[in-house]
Amino acid sequence: MRLFKFFAVPAALAGLVACGQTDEAPPVVDDTTTRTISQGELVGFTNAAGAQVWRAVPYAAAPVGDLRWRAPRPAEAFETRFEALEFGPRCPQITNALDEGEGLEAGQIIGNEDCLTLDIYAPPDTQPGDDLPVMLWIHGGANTWGRSSAYDGSQLAIDRDVIVIAMQYRLGPLGWFAHPAIRSDAETSEDAAANFAVLDMIAALEWVQANGEAFGGDTSRVTIFGESAGGHNVAALLASAPARGLFHAAVIQSGSTRTVTLEEAEQTAPNSAIDRANVFAGPDADAATIRSTPLNTVYEAYRAALAEGSNLPRMIEDGVAIPEGGILAAALTPEGFAPVPVITGANLDEMKLYGLLNPLLVNRIGPFIWAKDRDVYDAVSEYPSRLWRALAVDELAIALNAAGHDQVWAYRFDWDEGGSFLVTDLAHLMGAAHSMEIPFVFNHFEFYGQLDPILFNGSNAAGRADVAGAMGRHWASLAATGRPGADWAAWSEAGSLMRFDTVEGGGEMMSGVETPAQIAADLASDDRLTDDLKCAVAASILSRDPQLRPDFDAVLTC
Repeated sequence: MRLFKFFAVPAALAGLVACGQTDEAPPVVDDTTTRTISQGELVGFTNAAGAQVWRAVPYAAAPVGDLRWRAPRPAEAFETRFEALEFGPRCPQITNALDEGEGLEAGQIIGNEDCLTLDIYAPPDTQPGDDLPVMLWIHGGANTWGRSSAYDGSQLAIDRDVIVIAMQYRLGPLGWFAHPAIRSDAETSEDAAANFAVLDMIAALEWVQANGEAFGGDTSRVTIFGESAGGHNVAALLASAPARGLFHAAVIQSGSTRTVTLEEAEQTAPNSAIDRANVFAGPDADAATIRSTPLNTVYEAYRAALAEGSNLPRMIEDGVAIPEGGILAAALTPEGFAPVPVITGANLDEMKLYGLLNPLLVNRIGPFIWAKDRDVYDAVSEYPSRLWRALAVDELAIALNAAGHDQVWAYRFDWDEGGSFLVTDLAHLMGAAHSMEIPFVFNHFEFYGQLDPILFNGSNAAGRADVAGAMGRHWASLAATGRPGADWAAWSEAGSLMRFDTVEGGGEMMSGVETPAQIAADLASDDRLTDDLKCAVAASILSRDPQLRPDFDAVLTC
């Protein structure tokens, strides 16, 4: 019943998919980018695109030693002028196949706990006081992996006259950790949290409020946006009381509203794996002992738990950063979400990213890949992809509207015109896959490493430009005015979504609502799949969303 592990990154992606920045000449200090912020003076550079850039600017103190598993503290002052030229280290994480394109073997523990930094991009010649909208990007990666340096905000900043900031935050067991000893040792009310990464994001927003004007930003117009886990984090910030007032608009790209209770995180999820492995010298260890545990020891305990099939707890209902009851309950409550305009959307073929090189679904000879059965490949992607939209878009928009929040806009990203090379047809294999909208939002089509020249080619350049133009225009309009362009109608009871695709203007409105019950019914009647495959698809869905079992049990006998 676990034939298709949709939510794991296929190991065969190694060397083929690696999001990141293009090679460039070493940056050189540009004195015109000298700025004075709360920590002192810093200087950046002007890149080849013409954007002003400042890299790895600390927004909080390093969360090391006694500050591990505490709320972030203010960043230290610079002793001399800070040269913000190089990307900072990524936060600690376990590498996966997506890193192998950089020569990093999968399964390694890499990174540095001193990683709470921002990369800032501004249009040419921007000066303090220019009052441009600010857009804070929160990267994805299951909240266990990723880095800010994979996203180049230059073109978005230049095209749309905005300040783009990409942030890093604590990941995995350092970012999400519930333990009674940690709570008992709290020095502040925020220290008693379990979502330390969400507190990092709040600290980054506080830093933007204090320093955004120095880079030409208008701190009364701050938009948060993120994809996948980053979208999940945006939803968390919308529900988080300590984040209230720090931002003024939000975009959730392929996000989620899932949360786990504090009890689940401590007792049944891999948070308890550390105690089970006795890495703290027993379950009654004090906070000082816990904090002094070597990083590798912590991660090895988590690695073992994940290898057993456990799901790392993220978005814990700690009553500090995330309210008890969780994100969706907050959305259903009047004033439970920040009173700001929200865009939420998903991609038509989210799950094709994970099926691309799944050996159960595709054949592979060297660099050539093709589906074993095109109908089966499409079908096993369709239902979890539709469900992603149903939960992340429709369910959330309906909840917000029911609570009186009428500033909600929804989208579906449909661009599926990737190129092909001999038998490798990326239009079919990837379609409008998970993460595919990111290059369009940033108008930067160097994202998938060796796949880029095939995926994004001359024959689809004009259509890509139209879609990228439409998405950039709407995202920037939300940041600047509090609503996307006038041609995008707000969510309605019948479902109202902007469909981004190669159509006139790059987008058009569509209607309709996805529900788990309808998705289950359609799966049950799909003649492309055998009964065994239908049950395998259902089992994969229910392993991630067990609360949907009644919908699937009503129409499938597995």
